[in-house]
Amino acid sequence: MENNKSNQKTTVKQKIWELVEATDHEDKPKKDLDYFDWFILILILLNAVAVILETVKSIDQRFGDYFLAFEIFSVIIFTIEYVTRIWACTSQPEYSHPVWGRIKFIFTPMAIIDLLAILPFYLAFTTLDLRFIRTLRIFRLLRLMKLMRYSSSISLFGKVLKNRKEELIVTASIVFVLMVLSASFMYFAEHQAQPEAFPDIPTSMWWSIVTLTTVGYGDVFPITTLGRIFAAVIAVLGIGMFALPTGILGASFVEELEKQRLELNAKKEKKKCKHCGELIE
Repeated sequence: MENNKSNQKTTVKQKIWELVEATDHEDKPKKDLDYFDWFILILILLNAVAVILETVKSIDQRFGDYFLAFEIFSVIIFTIEYVTRIWACTSQPEYSHPVWGRIKFIFTPMAIIDLLAILPFYLAFTTLDLRFIRTLRIFRLLRLMKLMRYSSSISLFGKVLKNRKEELIVTASIVFVLMVLSASFMYFAEHQAQPEAFPDIPTSMWWSIVTLTTVGYGDVFPITTLGRIFAAVIAVLGIGMFALPTGILGASFVEELEKQRLELNAKKEKKKCKHCGELIE
């Protein structure tokens, strides 16, 4: 009898997990999942719009009470969603332990994002400095990160970053080294001619960043012959260095899309009738 109750509880928890976690299983309640996903998606987008409109003083003064009511409603929904995930995560093998499994889940990237999405609201009721609380309001836009769980396109981007993290780390490391070296060389080339623009190496890194990224604001630029020659070399290298991540991400996107296409075709083949070849609904 106890085993039946335990199995029933596990089944309910598994279904709730599949609903709130937006996992991709063939046996999940598709219609209910669609409704839930769309509700959360729309709520996240409306929250982003509300945060943006609140920064307009005339709109905030007129509709401030409505913004507050919508914020309370959103936080209640997101809090229930967050707590439900923590409760239901033990239905998964990797989080099966009732205590340590939940702790492990809480520190996963998406769970941290979920927490950060609601944390600024609750911090407003603490005794912290109100100026600090006002700066936290902008972090409500972190709710946009929750779209990764419900949008296949955004989650695809997350997979690409995960699959190519080693290459991206290597590229970022090379860019960082190049930035430090260029700032150092430019400091020694321009410091005497422009002590205000290049007073030290850390300040010279501003020029290095805007040059390597090919932004070139023009607020700081070399005036010596050696500085200009070096700046030209750095500008050309910057174009090549920042093209590397683009190529890495582009190739990974193509691979991931091709993988998804093959998986979709394989699923369709499984659903085809062996006799007539028609898809089985």
